Amino acid sequence: MLAPRTETILKSIVGQYIVKAVPVPSQSIVDDYGLSVSPATIRNEMVHLEQEGYIIRPHTSAGSIPSDKGYRYYVESLTNIKLPVAQQLLISHLFHQVETRIDEWLKLTARLLAHSAGNVAIVAVPKPADCKFKHLQLVILQNTMALIVLVLHGAKVRQQLIEFDRIMSQEELENITNKLNTAYSDLTGTQILAKDILLSPIEQQLTDCIAKIMQAEDDEEYERPYLDGLHFMFSQPEFAQTRQVLDLVELAEQRSFLRIIVPEGPASQGVRVIIGKENKEEIIQSCSVVISRYGFPDEAVGSIGIIGPTRMPYARTIATVDYLSSLLSQLVAKLYGKEIPSS
Repeated sequence: MLAPRTETILKSIVGQYIVKAVPVPSQSIVDDYGLSVSPATIRNEMVHLEQEGYIIRPHTSAGSIPSDKGYRYYVESLTNIKLPVAQQLLISHLFHQVETRIDEWLKLTARLLAHSAGNVAIVAVPKPADCKFKHLQLVILQNTMALIVLVLHGAKVRQQLIEFDRIMSQEELENITNKLNTAYSDLTGTQILAKDILLSPIEQQLTDCIAKIMQAEDDEEYERPYLDGLHFMFSQPEFAQTRQVLDLVELAEQRSFLRIIVPEGPASQGVRVIIGKENKEEIIQSCSVVISRYGFPDEAVGSIGIIGPTRMPYARTIATVDYLSSLLSQLVAKLYGKEIPSS
């Protein structure tokens, strides 16, 4: 932890640099907070912050800018960040004006998020984190060949041919489907393979096939995300180099973008902030990402996020991402006939 005065100076540097995008001199900090100390004392504190890695001085005669460590300290110090009630009511009203269709909700979310944060907004279409078995049907086509009709939660239907090593009757297949439907109801592919149940060779063959179909569904990439606010990126001084902007635009338009920017480790609830070199991909290590999951965990989950320079308005961005992810969760839950308590 930093001493109170040192922390105040760091927050002043971060706040001013976010707004002005120019190095912050000591006199500006005195003027900003009205500290009853001399610029020389401020400079000594800034030397300490620089030695500890919280700030960087681009030139010896210039002011200071925050480092990734400085931004991290600043973000961790933000508490009870909420969008003003008036903005919450306005956003809620806008959602009630659009059609009751998830694509309209996601387009509106991307637009609102981009304009509020002044950076690029990414909104992924919700999908099951792990698909779940709902119903199996087997249809005999030839003596040894059948059609698997696998129904997954979320009204998804997958079909695949399977060939057995002996002749099967429709009655035998119906007996097998009744057994597997009872045994595997509401399970994921991993849970199905781990289930302790006595199976005949044909039942095991079907089980392995079902698990492969479900694994392929889980591995399927996200649909192309909704993207808004690219013009904000072009206006940022950090992205004056055209090549860097084009690389980021190309990355943002990839379906795998959210897999790239989400930090490793178990998913957590709430908003996550990844700053600079905390990002896994080198191409976005000059950026910060503010991201949150939304949806109904047992049915469909998506992600919304903001990507921009490390010099971004973190408090406003975190508050907006948090509110919009909560609102989207409510809407998605209702689609599935569920209810999520309002936060």
